[in-house]
Amino acid sequence: MDTADSSSEAAATWWALSATWRTVPAHSVPGLHSTPALARQVTAAFADRLGAAAPTAEALRDIDPWHLAAELTSFNAGLHAHRQSRGRLTDAGTGLCPVVDGDVLPETPWPALTGARASGTELLVGHTRDEFRYFSVMSGRYGTFTEQDAHAALELHAPQPDGARAYRAAFPQASPEEMVETVYSDALFRMPSQKLAEANAAAGGTSYLFELCWTAPALGGILGACHSLDVPLAFGTLDSPVGTQLIGEQPTPEAVALSRELQQAWVRFITTGDAGWSAHRPGEHLTRVLDAKSKTLPSPEQASRQIWEGHSPTPFDLS
Repeated sequence: MDTADSSSEAAATWWALSATWRTVPAHSVPGLHSTPALARQVTAAFADRLGAAAPTAEALRDIDPWHLAAELTSFNAGLHAHRQSRGRLTDAGTGLCPVVDGDVLPETPWPALTGARASGTELLVGHTRDEFRYFSVMSGRYGTFTEQDAHAALELHAPQPDGARAYRAAFPQASPEEMVETVYSDALFRMPSQKLAEANAAAGGTSYLFELCWTAPALGGILGACHSLDVPLAFGTLDSPVGTQLIGEQPTPEAVALSRELQQAWVRFITTGDAGWSAHRPGEHLTRVLDAKSKTLPSPEQASRQIWEGHSPTPFDLS
């Protein structure tokens, strides 16, 4: 499973087995949902950008897909200019996310599971240590964040009402750069992933949690254990465009070994329901820390987890 072709075939097999065994692998679960009001505004703005007659599926369906994708990329890049009206969405990196409309999607998964409106399943869920680093590096913002940026991140994304104070108390020595990265990584991916593991277990399911802490070798290691690094590792596509961008043209033996470890965890989990390490239990929060030498430990993100205790990701709304 070290080539793109064999990994694609393996992935198809894994997903087929997943459907049969009711096992669900999920990486970097995003806390990205929108209210109908915000979705209507964003859709109208995007349709206007495209020159569509109306913000409807019928008006957009005949637009060339490549043109649509290019315009969406530009649209997403300009989200920061609308923070006053679109709030937290402007930091998500994308204007597209599921809409909690009360019909197709009645609510987000976290309260549905903890409120017994959905049943638990066999879940393998994880995130990377430095989720936000990829976005800050690729956008050119890495190394430029100020105290004003840290304040905005805390006000927008820390759980209310006292999350900002809790972050300052938990990370008193954090630089503005470190605070921005911690808050964004938590709010967008790390805490949604961990809260899903907890909620699934509360609903009667079994949750296996992991955190990827291995540093991407590319660009002198500046990317850390960034968002998307787990994808080529899990699928064995180290020679794919994403793989070479993050890992390099010649994967090290360490990268190959870690890739095989993650693939084997997937196969074991999907075929037997057991990922190969201790499942999540209330009060323990055991996590498989994937690194050059992987270990099963209490969650490395205990401070953030405590800040988010009793809170779940909420849909983005108009400011």
